Amino acid sequence: MNALETQGLGHRYKRTALDAVSFTVGRGEFVVLLGLNGAGKTTLFSLIAGLLPLQTGALSVLGHALPQERTRALARCGFVFQQPALDLDLTLAETLAYHAALHGVSRRDAFRRIDAELARCGLADRKRDLVRTLSGGQRRRVEIARCLLHEVDLLVLDEPTVGLDMPSRKAILDRVRAVCRETGCTVLLATHLLDEIADGDRIIVLHEGRIVDDGTTRTAREPLPRRFARLVGLEAAA
Repeated sequence: MNALETQGLGHRYKRTALDAVSFTVGRGEFVVLLGLNGAGKTTLFSLIAGLLPLQTGALSVLGHALPQERTRALARCGFVFQQPALDLDLTLAETLAYHAALHGVSRRDAFRRIDAELARCGLADRKRDLVRTLSGGQRRRVEIARCLLHEVDLLVLDEPTVGLDMPSRKAILDRVRAVCRETGCTVLLATHLLDEIADGDRIIVLHEGRIVDDGTTRTAREPLPRRFARLVGLEAAA
């Protein structure tokens, strides 16, 4: 059973946002969805999260079809979107405990997991601090920790490092890669930044709503910056 399958996925607003998008992500894969702003990444992730109605095509998450089996499909998923989604007036512990309760994690297990996740993301000493006292990078780390409390099988991150400085970006990406490596969790990470891609990553290039490339840095015959520029028409424009 694959972690994610899309077949002929399409979506329109006033214009076409996604056009016949088809790809499969296997269990335990770390996949980068690479595309310029406006490529359709957020629309795709909103469909995966069940936040938009399915217009055309088919979508399956962890073996469950959307929208028919939305609750079962998303029960083992974690999502981090571009816009922060934390209550600034809760403490870190309250934020994480509330999320754990929503997912049916017992209080005993929740306390244990909260301590473990905060330690892993370097925020153990901020447990009783309000979210509003954290930096942007620290808040992102809390959002990722929140996703992992119910032991997800699929982690979906939509440009989680936007607006952060280089050390914060690196800390977040290192944490996500460690999660994939250590737990076998599947990760689908959207970005428009080439320096967030590591050697060996599988890269799906989305441009103007269509997939124009799917491969890895190791199998590519040309350097990624040049290949990406050519695929999305930047090289010709330059």
